[in-house]
Amino acid sequence: MPGLEWTAGVCLHDVLARAASATPAETALVSGETSYPFGVLHDRVRRAAAVVDELAAPGARVAVVGDNHPAWVEAYYAVPAVGRVLVFGNHRLAAAELRSVIERSGATAVIGPRAELDRIIGDDPPPGVERALDRDEWNAAIANASPREATACDADAPAWLIYTSGTTGRSKGAALTHANVLAAVRITNECRIVPDTERYLLPFPLSHIAGYNVIHHHARVRGVVLMPRFDAREFVETVARHQISAASLAATMLHSLLALLDDEPDMLPKLGSLRLVAYGAAPMPVPLLRRGHELLGVDFTSGFGMTELAGNAVFLDIAAHRRGLAGDTALLATAGRPGPGVDLRLADDGEILIRSPQVMAGYWDEPLATAAAVVDGWLHTGDIGRFDADGNVAIVDRKKDVILTGGENVSSLEVEQVLYEVPEVGEVAVVGVPDAEWGENVCAVVVARAGATVDPDALVAAARARLAGFKVPRHVVMVDELPKNATGKIMKQELRAWLAAHPEHVGARR
Repeated sequence: MPGLEWTAGVCLHDVLARAASATPAETALVSGETSYPFGVLHDRVRRAAAVVDELAAPGARVAVVGDNHPAWVEAYYAVPAVGRVLVFGNHRLAAAELRSVIERSGATAVIGPRAELDRIIGDDPPPGVERALDRDEWNAAIANASPREATACDADAPAWLIYTSGTTGRSKGAALTHANVLAAVRITNECRIVPDTERYLLPFPLSHIAGYNVIHHHARVRGVVLMPRFDAREFVETVARHQISAASLAATMLHSLLALLDDEPDMLPKLGSLRLVAYGAAPMPVPLLRRGHELLGVDFTSGFGMTELAGNAVFLDIAAHRRGLAGDTALLATAGRPGPGVDLRLADDGEILIRSPQVMAGYWDEPLATAAAVVDGWLHTGDIGRFDADGNVAIVDRKKDVILTGGENVSSLEVEQVLYEVPEVGEVAVVGVPDAEWGENVCAVVVARAGATVDPDALVAAARARLAGFKVPRHVVMVDELPKNATGKIMKQELRAWLAAHPEHVGARR
């Protein structure tokens, strides 16, 4: 099976063009009942490029909004193919937040489903927006357009503009060049090889950097099956319908899937074709990995990355997961090793710094934020890490999620891993809450497993048996669900704000 030759001048559109030339009849994309061979998708992208050329001026930003749909993939390639910049619009944002992203990006055109356009634009477009096409208009325009060849590619020109999840404040737009995205794809390809027989399902939102997996699979001339959004039941049905062998899942998605299978075990045989689960976005609790392996019988692989890295940069492969699940549990607490061409070091305070050709060009129109994030070519990731004896890097915590109590630093992730060992715990997030004497106290916010009841005192006792006293939760708050972003990552900033606004839920100190 032919792959992509990695040359300095390659642009994103070339990935699809080469795949279409190699195997035009091979399936490139499946969405619902519609299947697009590489040749057909390439033709649509060339026509879409002509539409974009008429829609916006050279160098302009074009935003796409809405749930997963082939229009996203067409725009991935077509917008930068003619020298425009694609702005990823996250439909999970509130209308005001998404309008802010569109306005700050300077987008002059927006593409998306009619209901989403009405929600965020209506009769009052954000400043600068001149055109808005719903998906029906987009499809009609493509059908009527003549194929347009890509312009000469500047590998260092911005191709994608993706606004961060905003877990620590207002989102910032990471400007990713053709070279950035293709470097991430190349590195991922060397660390997570796609077999010729793979049938891959992507339930992550295409408005997230996880969408680079589409480029990764197309570079290997393999197709991608899309879900509009993740739903555990629909995931099972999609795997069965398309005989999916590999899928990407966040920890919260796997948790939801296993809960469904616990309730309806007769659905398990439908997942018989599934062989591999790739995860990212947030660490996977070891008990969840263990349950997933035991119930599904799948292998796991993981990647650590972020929007500013155009994808993953550190990988824990299948072999490492097998060793970890066989008994070397400490290995599963690491993110693995940097990919080829990725330099990684720890700052004096333990922050992970990464230098790689995949590091973003900068934050859009925010020079001060860029200067603070990328220093002498090193991206300051905001994650605290440590190395194990074998050179694997473990993510200790987000720098802003470390809890300072009585002068001691507490890793929220370390406490969460221990609490996940309690069988009744479905999901848990550990955050700091203000305390007049200690500065902060450790607070565990817990969702019980379906049909189970969590005893807060038993939870604290389990933590006390495994952790130093200052790491043990002083407060346990039971909730029905945790706030999450589009990729299933728990939004601890929102959780802290909710706890601050509702101190009655925190209760007495334990």
